[in-house]
Amino acid sequence: MTKIILATRTFKETFYQQIESIVPDYQFVVDDGQQSINWSQVVITIGWKSAWEKHLLTEESNLKWVQAISAGVDTLPLASFAQRQILVSNGSGIHAQSITDHLLALLFMENRGIFEAIHLQQQHKWAPDDIPYATLADKRILIVGTGQIGQQLAKALTFFGVQPIGINTSGHPVDGFTETYALNDLFAQSRLADYVINILPLTKETTHLYNQDFFDQLKATASFYNVGRGPSVDTKALAESLKAKQFAFAALDVFEEEPLPNNDPLWSVDNLLITPHISGHTPHFQKAFMEIFLENLASFVKQETLTKNEIDLSKGY
Repeated sequence: MTKIILATRTFKETFYQQIESIVPDYQFVVDDGQQSINWSQVVITIGWKSAWEKHLLTEESNLKWVQAISAGVDTLPLASFAQRQILVSNGSGIHAQSITDHLLALLFMENRGIFEAIHLQQQHKWAPDDIPYATLADKRILIVGTGQIGQQLAKALTFFGVQPIGINTSGHPVDGFTETYALNDLFAQSRLADYVINILPLTKETTHLYNQDFFDQLKATASFYNVGRGPSVDTKALAESLKAKQFAFAALDVFEEEPLPNNDPLWSVDNLLITPHISGHTPHFQKAFMEIFLENLASFVKQETLTKNEIDLSKGY
């Protein structure tokens, strides 16, 4: 029986050749909605479409492995995958440098008063005394999520003299962080922070983790950035807290609803920067993704195991 790798997108020819060299008996199929797919032959998918569930989560299905393209897998039917013992891996690490660059840009723009300078320029106003400035090394930066992205950011911040503080599930030490604390310590550490940066995956525990109680206890001068998952933030509470000046500034790249509706109240919040889920946009994405997929593919065909980025389906990350 011909086996199929079913993908949601196309890749460069050179990667098809590398796949064929590893699994010459597999056929690579892109689901463009225009062709008939023999679903019983699908063993591996790259990406996932909800429309596939009725075909691939059945007794007749031979699906063994889903390679997600993104780092987040919260939109996938993980419980069904676990029930059927389907392996899942993600694209974690691909976006680490791009998201780090995005966050560094925000931090430097805030600390050097660039946002205020843009606002003054729009008013044709020369007012250097109205532009705040600070040194990044003097700031206490709390990174919530110490995975590959958090570690890359911590490494970059250390270069600029920052002593990054990390939050993870258990508080276990992680290279690059001066201190690490458990998620249960989030509020206590956030009260001390100048910046709180969320990079957590979305789970039951992290949904609306950042709620009114969280925003109420931030310092009035603090900033909050979210490049993790949109539903981690109660955006109504965030908007109300920003308008009341309970804390100074927020930058959101991800949202509870995407695209963000053009009538959403968030658009009119002055001390909020909205970017349209671009922090992870990565040059040479295909090359970085295929480094993960091809290594996993070689391992999978030998012993049906994965060597990179396997998801613990009981945890969701």
